[in-house]
Amino acid sequence: MAGGGSESAPTLEYTPTWIVALVCTVIVLISLVFERLLHRLGKVLKKKNQMHLFDALQKIKEELMLLGFISLLLVVFQGSIQRICISESLTHHLRPCKRDAAATSTAHYSVSSSGGIVGGARRLLASGGDSTHCQKKGKVPLLSLEAIHELHIFIFVLAVTHVVLSAITVVLGLAQMRTWRNWEDLAQNSQGNAPLKINHVQQFEFIRNRFKGFGKDSFISSWLHSFFKQFYGSITKTDYITMRLGFIMTHCKGNPKFNFYNYMIRVLESDFRKVVGISWYLWIFVMIFLALNVDGWNAYFWISFIPLILLLAVGTKLEHIIIQLAHEVAEKHSAIAGDLVVTPSDHLFWFHRPKIVIFLIHFILFQNAFEISFFFWILTTYGFDSCIMGKVGFIIPRIVISVLIQLLCGYSTLPLYAIVTQMGNSFNKVIFNENVQTRLLGWAEGVKNTKGTTVKGHKTPAESEGVLLQNVVGYETTTGRRGNEISEV
Repeated sequence: MAGGGSESAPTLEYTPTWIVALVCTVIVLISLVFERLLHRLGKVLKKKNQMHLFDALQKIKEELMLLGFISLLLVVFQGSIQRICISESLTHHLRPCKRDAAATSTAHYSVSSSGGIVGGARRLLASGGDSTHCQKKGKVPLLSLEAIHELHIFIFVLAVTHVVLSAITVVLGLAQMRTWRNWEDLAQNSQGNAPLKINHVQQFEFIRNRFKGFGKDSFISSWLHSFFKQFYGSITKTDYITMRLGFIMTHCKGNPKFNFYNYMIRVLESDFRKVVGISWYLWIFVMIFLALNVDGWNAYFWISFIPLILLLAVGTKLEHIIIQLAHEVAEKHSAIAGDLVVTPSDHLFWFHRPKIVIFLIHFILFQNAFEISFFFWILTTYGFDSCIMGKVGFIIPRIVISVLIQLLCGYSTLPLYAIVTQMGNSFNKVIFNENVQTRLLGWAEGVKNTKGTTVKGHKTPAESEGVLLQNVVGYETTTGRRGNEISEV
């Protein structure tokens, strides 16, 4: 290296070729093994017709490609970043740790040969950059090579942690929902077997458990009940059976044997693709969080409460929607003939948009992944006693909150989301398998081509979708296929 002393790290010009070939072989081999494992996993998912999980795997591959591109940019432009010089006085403000000016100039921005092999390896990444460029001007680089390398590692750790924790959350949710399969079998087996009789509305267990009366006091008690209900038995058997019947009577009345449980699992698998990705607005939050990590602010301690508050708010709202469903029935009826049927509606959700819930869960999981990844990155990079880690009194609560969020989201909020968000006006397209979706697309194109046909009456979106489902079931029946593509959803 130019100007290198006796301890300067050698460049590729003076590195034995067998070492270069050996290192490249190991790196390429590890990369190929990982790529083939992902490819094999994709083939297994396609073979088992798990197309939504396959889409999620493709999303993970996209994130890995983005990470690779970010890494490439950091490596290529390290030399250019080193040549951006700023006044040393600008580096004395808004830092994660306090340090006097002398220590800053001699340690943090030092470009001497200290650091041994590791320091030399990191400096090698910035080949082509002049390490004394800013020193000659009496300034310091915008970002040191050491800081660029550490930032590089943190971005990778953050992305991997988000993917892993998202997968863990979904696995916990699916494990919690396994008991619902028994409720689904019970509902299908008892369909149409009970004799039709008139019952007072208060005789239904769903109303007794969820209806909190009328008036101001009941309004407050219903929200308090919703808040605490998310911590224990968030969904009961009567809740499941009642909401299942409400969905079927609204969207597929002609198919009472509709498998509501399988449908919810498919919706959850489909939404996993959205949750596992890192959207552009989440990267903006990363930049904001990094900018707020200033010594004395304890910003990360206060930020850790944001996902917890949002998670509790989402869980409370979803529980309250179930109470609203019971309230609407009790308000309109004093007695009911047959089974109790609730009416799904978008007006039950924030801004009449059920999809807002998955957006909030996405943000909560990402923010929690940021907290956990940042902690372990600091722990492995600087150690537990590092000033950037903060005081123990702030660290322990952050870890406890992160673990609580992970468990609560997996065991309570995600199952609540899976069933309660089906209480909207619309249904998810995963209600059809691939063959039926293709057939429906052709049917829709045919409708557009015959736009001049007179249509009698006007139907709401929910009614139109219900008729569409019944038409598909009727199509399968008339063609002798027994409607398996719908009834086995």
